[in-house]
Amino acid sequence: MVSKRRLWIAAALFVAAFPAQAETIQVTIEKLVFSPVEVNAKVGDTIEWINKDVFVHTATVKGGWEVMIPAKKSASMVVEKAGPVEYYCRFHPNMKGRLTVSP
Repeated sequence: MVSKRRLWIAAALFVAAFPAQAETIQVTIEKLVFSPVEVNAKVGDTIEWINKDVFVHTATVKGGWEVMIPAKKSASMVVEKAGPVEYYCRFHPNMKGRLTVSP
């Protein structure tokens, strides 16, 4: 009979051997709005913005990164740092979003 301790160790080793995979999180841009406005992600996840508008948009962080999103196309980036991030469209500053990244 296998002890509970050995099962626990085996389960822990299995989880360590297969870390959680990064996800792709989609944010749609339509009618000058990011949707969803608030996104939760983990370091290593990819954020993909899908622009359904006929205008070019950006996802811009003041003093940080910027992603250019062409009209009727998509663009993405991999999240590299934990923490809350407020972003906006440089061309349409009323368009705002929030990204909360956990380690």
